[in-house]
Amino acid sequence: MSEDEKKEAYLEAKIHQTLVHPNIIKFKEVFISKLPNMTLHIVMDYAESGDLASKVKEQKGKYFSENQILDWFTQICLAIKHIHDRKILHRDLKSGNIFITQNGLVKLGDFGIAKCLAMTIDKAKTVVGTPYYLSPEIVQNKPYNFKSDIWSLGVLLYEMCVLKMPFDATSLPMLSLKIMRGNYPSLPNPFSKEMRNLIASMLQVDPNKRPSITELLRQPVIKIRIKNFLTELDYSNEFSHTVLHKYVILYLKYII
Repeated sequence: MSEDEKKEAYLEAKIHQTLVHPNIIKFKEVFISKLPNMTLHIVMDYAESGDLASKVKEQKGKYFSENQILDWFTQICLAIKHIHDRKILHRDLKSGNIFITQNGLVKLGDFGIAKCLAMTIDKAKTVVGTPYYLSPEIVQNKPYNFKSDIWSLGVLLYEMCVLKMPFDATSLPMLSLKIMRGNYPSLPNPFSKEMRNLIASMLQVDPNKRPSITELLRQPVIKIRIKNFLTELDYSNEFSHTVLHKYVILYLKYII
């Protein structure tokens, strides 16, 4: 591994170590094997049912039920709230990074390019992520914040509904243009007005017009599902106070 790769791997391990939530892949341990060569190992929970990208492919064009989609989406939102509360941008939200356990529980994983922010008003500048899910501000090489994750979340929800990407093209320049314009095909008839509005709220070209993750969780169609996935203790821990963690400052030196 190059020095940069070592730092990225170490960062992923340290971020995972701080995140304990039922909808986030649990960090187990990190260790280095000295033989046959110096290799860094990161041990995490195993998701028996694979990732959401595989589930989408397995549908072969047959839509998931709206209830199923909203159950998954609620759990993803709970995971995003947990990391945003801790000043962490995921920066690579996509169906391939959403994992499903044998019991159907959804877990967010892969924090390899996540970034901690010292303050919520700080904005990241590095262009990273998977092209289809990139926000307009990243495409335009502008500073971005938590609202960039919200855009990616909107792309992900659209993908779960339609089994296709809202923005698609044969070249990166054309894809970038479509993303910057923010125009995408409407949802097909089986989906409700609430679902259409939910996606539209996240796929706003202007990041200031997108909801925060907390505002998304207040949506009636989402709020009603939250306690299905959190114990009373977890619910209290997640919603009773604002989380401020000292580790953000400690880990910034590994990111900057």
